[in-house]
Amino acid sequence: MDRFDKCPETALAWHRSGKGAVLATVIETWGSAPRRVGSQLAISGEGEIEGSVSGGCVEGAVVVEAMDALEEGKARELEFGVSDQDAFAVGLACGGTIRVLVEPIGEVLPEALLAELVQHRSDRTPVAYVADLDNNERSLTRDGHDQAFRMDRSGFVEDSRTFVAIHNPPLRLIVVGAVHIAQALLPMARIAGYDPTLIDPREAFGSEGRFPGETILHDWPDEAVQKLGLDTRTALVLLTHDPKLDDPALEQALRANCFYIGALGSTRTHAKRVERLAAAGFTQDEIDQIHGPIGLDIGASGPAEIAVSILAEMTRVLRKGA
Repeated sequence: MDRFDKCPETALAWHRSGKGAVLATVIETWGSAPRRVGSQLAISGEGEIEGSVSGGCVEGAVVVEAMDALEEGKARELEFGVSDQDAFAVGLACGGTIRVLVEPIGEVLPEALLAELVQHRSDRTPVAYVADLDNNERSLTRDGHDQAFRMDRSGFVEDSRTFVAIHNPPLRLIVVGAVHIAQALLPMARIAGYDPTLIDPREAFGSEGRFPGETILHDWPDEAVQKLGLDTRTALVLLTHDPKLDDPALEQALRANCFYIGALGSTRTHAKRVERLAAAGFTQDEIDQIHGPIGLDIGASGPAEIAVSILAEMTRVLRKGA
């Protein structure tokens, strides 16, 4: 998914209200397609829509086909060429081709299966929706497809007609420490697709004036982290290098399976951190999850460049593994 859109949730609500609903999903693209594979459009039986499969250039045709598919009760596979002129209108340099799978809820995509998918999304549990287009079978799985989950990449299983749509929870970034690096990192992370939260019990540091529009929690870091929850789609960045602020949150993260944990500080500071954690009973494997000193070594100078190095390291770990 490009974002944690609400197309499955909306389609389920429309179906349960008696309107009828269809989910349209981009299953393949060639050239400069407006939307990536996995993008979705929900269409109700009354013609309401949410989401996008084409940036607007062919959506009218998809809606017409969806209404016919809903009446017929069968899936459809559509193919559209995006002309150079239409591509320019949606901000692309040249045209391309997209294939769209249209699935009526109930007849093709069972209501119970869609409800289970929606529940996984609500629980922030990664799950894959698998559509065997030859046998007209639909299922959910959390097993296999490790690379697809890591890359947020939906697509066909090689040499098959089985389409796998990856439903990952939205990425979150939790930053402990309202310092200058955080002022640069939070907006950068948002542009990269993260939902950032800043934690600092010192209200003078974590103020609206210094972080306009940001979500700020003034709880102690361990309490705030526990309130927010940690999972495989969460990155935790510790920027205070003050043990009484960093360590309690860090100790929770080491046993919470965060995909990234980074801690600011020199090599010497990190060595002392390792000693404290070992004394607290953490294993070497657990401690080795910490990226410290934080960030890729790009010769960063100043808060903004350090923020770039942190975001780059987060991306490398997310996409390639630790």
